[in-house]
Amino acid sequence: MAAEPRTAEPDGTGLIALDPWLEPYAEALRHRYRRFRARLEEIVRTEGSLEAFSRGYRRFGFNRGRKDDRPGVWYREWAPGAEQLFLIGDFNGWNRQSHPMERDQFGVWRTFVPDDEGGRGLRHGDHVKVHVISRIGPMDRIPAYIRRVVYDPATHNGTGQYWDPPEPYRWQHPVPALQGQPRIYEAHVGMALEAERIGTYNEFTDQILPRIVAAGYNVIQLMAVQEHPYYASFGYHVNAFYAASSRFGTPEDLKRLIDTAHGRGLRVFLDLVHSHAVKNVQDGLNMFDGTDHQYFHAGPRGQHPAWDSLLFDYGKWEVLRFLLSNVRFWIEEYHFDGFRFDGVTSMMYLHHGLGKPFTCYDDYLIHDIDEDAVTFLQLANLVAHETAPDTVTIAEDVSGMVGLARPLEEGGLGFDYRLAMGVPDYWIRLLRERKDEDWHMDELYHTLVNRRPGEKHVAYAESHDQALVGDKTIAFWLMDASMYWYMSKEHQDVVIDRGIALHKMIRLVTFALGGEAWLNFMGNEFGHPEWIDFPREGNGFSFKYARRQWSLVDNLLLRYRDLAAFDRQMQALDTHFGLLGAGPIEKIKVHEDNKILVCRRGPLVFLFNFHPHNSYPDFTVGVPRARDYRVVLNTDDFWFGGHGIVPPGQVYPWQPIAADGRPQSVIVYIPARSAQVLEPM
Repeated sequence: MAAEPRTAEPDGTGLIALDPWLEPYAEALRHRYRRFRARLEEIVRTEGSLEAFSRGYRRFGFNRGRKDDRPGVWYREWAPGAEQLFLIGDFNGWNRQSHPMERDQFGVWRTFVPDDEGGRGLRHGDHVKVHVISRIGPMDRIPAYIRRVVYDPATHNGTGQYWDPPEPYRWQHPVPALQGQPRIYEAHVGMALEAERIGTYNEFTDQILPRIVAAGYNVIQLMAVQEHPYYASFGYHVNAFYAASSRFGTPEDLKRLIDTAHGRGLRVFLDLVHSHAVKNVQDGLNMFDGTDHQYFHAGPRGQHPAWDSLLFDYGKWEVLRFLLSNVRFWIEEYHFDGFRFDGVTSMMYLHHGLGKPFTCYDDYLIHDIDEDAVTFLQLANLVAHETAPDTVTIAEDVSGMVGLARPLEEGGLGFDYRLAMGVPDYWIRLLRERKDEDWHMDELYHTLVNRRPGEKHVAYAESHDQALVGDKTIAFWLMDASMYWYMSKEHQDVVIDRGIALHKMIRLVTFALGGEAWLNFMGNEFGHPEWIDFPREGNGFSFKYARRQWSLVDNLLLRYRDLAAFDRQMQALDTHFGLLGAGPIEKIKVHEDNKILVCRRGPLVFLFNFHPHNSYPDFTVGVPRARDYRVVLNTDDFWFGGHGIVPPGQVYPWQPIAADGRPQSVIVYIPARSAQVLEPM
């Protein structure tokens, strides 16, 4: 009996099968894969397993245990450059001498607080800090692995809080199955209410989750969950990586939000910030042990030139443990179902992608690569998927890094998806720089479908950054100040009519062609007006622009409701037809003068007429199948704020007349500035 052929061991060059242009870079791919395997093997050899290594949160910080058969709480902290550490807090009257900590050979300090010490021990809710004596002098610091930080309302000083409720949260709902591909609703808990204040986890659960479900989305992506001292940072200047932000409520409140979302059929992703950290010394990791090179690179390399923040040294053992354990922690403790990894471009390159055009594969595999960061991302994806195989990881990368969203065994970085970041930039350039008559249909099509083969992308028409003060959302680019006066259905306005029509068309063509998943920032689905401006000194600490005005979309007399209704039906294309996971994507017809784009994805045919004025009542289009085609979505329907020229459910009979390289065709009516989606009957 012949022996079965042996499968070749992966060496990182599997990516070449998808992209033969990578052949000259085979050795660079092998090098990247060898570094990943070597680091993984070192972890397994030293710690026993990657699982054990990435459960650092069960050893560091505060964890219940025993010493000399006495129950109590162990506290451990890594601070190799410190001279002495003392645990302080409510439990010992903030005595900076009573609880010294012992140091081991690796710079890990520890102490044990018995439950019966002083008749009380450490109690749930106790405020705690660690008193660190180092070369920069004595300082009270927030423990690095702390799971809750609270702030004094008068001084804004942060303090750790020992969090160990007597009754742990009891989870009620399993992770739901996805209906279609991920259709992600990106949300910020604090600014989710209409009231001019910070919203809470519980208010989001009770008031906002029902809206997201009704809108047809199946995933929520939560921003600003990791604790951050400055509210206006949008959650991206993190100081306590294991703490869910206390300004929105308790850890149990966040768990209830996630659990309730699961019960409503929604998965929940976390916007995970491992790309940098806030510079704060008093309540952050900066200079924790008295040095500038504990968690971060020393000197200029540790400073992000654009973000005013600090950059992790991913080559250090305990930094690796801290961040990999953080990935596992949010899955195991809070039941998050996925992550959007923020700032991946900044992590992977020594130049952080600033001013870099990325013109050849040398830029991805040879020059200025932060190899430790790349290895960390590979390990982080491995941890996420080993902790929960259905975990979804998404990379925020603008560079186009080779293999970013391909499996590790092929030599990829292991992400499930990458953001299609060039698409929203394209739309803003188009709206800012060109008249409608100058839009190029072929350019538009190729921009939306131009992505690395075999790598799944998250499509989106606009980012949350564009909603910030100083920029504009698509709705505001289209309609600007007219939104203040003419969004009532009782008024007709040419600016609003154009804006409503193009808002729907831009979102639909991006949804249809731009990726294998979809992302929408809270409120953009109904064209939320104005900008986001968090309370700060420059605006008198006002919350007026740090909220969502749901009353606009609830008002039957305003056109925001029409945009929301359209978006809901657009989401249903994926629910009913599996659109985002379907193929092939194919261009059927482009007519530049007529501003016509016809394409297909899976079984559906999409007709776009971007012409400002011309309608085409007898337009012949080649179709993939010899079947009648029915309109299943029409941007021009009355209930979407259109003119209703084409009747709902219009059927276009097929004819055995060749067109557009196909043996059969249909004759359609497609009004100006409108789009239709057709299904074969």
